Amino acid sequence: MSARFLPACLLGLIAAAPAFAQGTGDDFTEGKDGAKIHASGLVCPDTLGHFERDAVGQQDIDTGADFCAYSALDGVYGTVTVVPLAGPYDPKSALATQFVETEGTGGKMIAEKTVTVAPKAGAPLSVYTRTYQTAELESLHYRIEYAGTAIGNWAVETTIEYADPRDTAVAQSFFDAIYAKATQEIGAK
Repeated sequence: MSARFLPACLLGLIAAAPAFAQGTGDDFTEGKDGAKIHASGLVCPDTLGHFERDAVGQQDIDTGADFCAYSALDGVYGTVTVVPLAGPYDPKSALATQFVETEGTGGKMIAEKTVTVAPKAGAPLSVYTRTYQTAELESLHYRIEYAGTAIGNWAVETTIEYADPRDTAVAQSFFDAIYAKATQEIGAK
């Protein structure tokens, strides 16, 4: 087989492959007002409530995971990760590496539950959450909340870092906004 023929064969195989949700790292296009639109349909606006988008990009080449990272005043950070699914989604397994890393740095799990998000349109969404306390300073408890659910052929995961009680409402607003957007936008195009 000639060296010229091999690339043509590979392209033919790729074109003939069945269509699955894909994440390539180049899965964002430019949208209105500086928004980044992910291949899943999720729109990562330049600002989201109190948050400003800091970055978008590829998180993991092996899984096709892409992310949008946000921050707000006072050190509240929120990241949404979108991962293509090839089968059922188990959030505990999918987030296990992050749990181990947080526990390895001294984080203590303080809550684990499934919450229901009721978007304006569509059916309620069940989202698995696990919260860790990572530090305590005077009256502030520093926390990381991990969350995940499947929407269509995509897993939508969030990581929110905040200080309780000062930033709890801002952190909750990020969580609510991301999952409401995801239910409306993923697969809608």
